[in-house]
Amino acid sequence: MEPLPIPCPAGLIPDATDAEAFDAVYRAAREQRVVFVAIEHHGLRWMVKVDALTAPQHNVDAAVYEAVREAVARLVDTRQVRSDSFADPVYCVLQDVDSALRARELAAALHAAFYGDLGPLNRAVSRPS
Repeated sequence: MEPLPIPCPAGLIPDATDAEAFDAVYRAAREQRVVFVAIEHHGLRWMVKVDALTAPQHNVDAAVYEAVREAVARLVDTRQVRSDSFADPVYCVLQDVDSALRARELAAALHAAFYGDLGPLNRAVSRPS
C-alpha cells in the first residue's frame, strides 16, 4: 500500500470496511509508523477511526487531545455521531456518521488534528452535517 499523505486529504481516506481491508490499512500504517486513519461502512452509516498507536514515535500533544475530545463531544451533542463515539489520547472513533463524504471529511480533519493542525477539525465540527 502506498503511504498516505500527512495529513491525509478526505478523498484519499481509505475504506477499511471488511477485515482484510482493515488489516491491510492498519498494517501499512504500522509499517510506515504513521497515524492510522480509515472509515468503515456499517449498514446505512459510517464509522471513522484514527489511531496513533501505529506511530509509536508520534506524541499527541495534550492541547490537541483536549481539542479532539471537545470536538467529539460537540458532534455527539449535535447528534452528528452516536453517543458511544469517543476520543482518548491516542485513539478516536466516531460512530454512526450519516454519509461516506462526511465520514471522510471528519476522518481527514481528525488525522490533521493528530498531526497538530486543528483548523480542519474546527471547520468540520462547526459545519452541520
